Amino acid sequence: MPSEPAPISEAARQALEQELADLRTERDTVSATLRGSDSEVGDRADEADELQRADDLRRLDDRITDVTTRLRQADLAGPPPTGQVGVGSTVTVRFGDGTVETVQIGETAVARDRTLVTADSPLGRALLGHGPGDTVTFDAPDGEESAVVVSLGDGSATGDDG
Repeated sequence: MPSEPAPISEAARQALEQELADLRTERDTVSATLRGSDSEVGDRADEADELQRADDLRRLDDRITDVTTRLRQADLAGPPPTGQVGVGSTVTVRFGDGTVETVQIGETAVARDRTLVTADSPLGRALLGHGPGDTVTFDAPDGEESAVVVSLGDGSATGDDG
């Protein structure tokens, strides 16, 4: 399903740019190990290694294309919205059981950061486009749950009246 290009935070942009640089370095390293078509033919193990490196090169090329496309789309989308939840937003939410958590909406989960909610997770998808005071519902492991957007960033908090 086609969607509008999503903006990303400056931190997410920097992470993607670093990943792109790392991927290009790794690609150069793998590419340098591939033999040319006119090189000596080795045994089956050598051929298997060569095929594995070729597969690695394709995987790296695919990821380089994905990251480059994502960065280009983010440029077209402009900065993250300030009055509603978007990728890169810091959001304080109050869940149906009364617990309150502050999370950041991220592009992808790179590390096990308990405060990071990916934009494509059930909670992340539910929060996108909403603002303080809005109630959202999402699928949780124990069934459908709801949450109220308390605030975005450091300000714009709403009252705590249920």
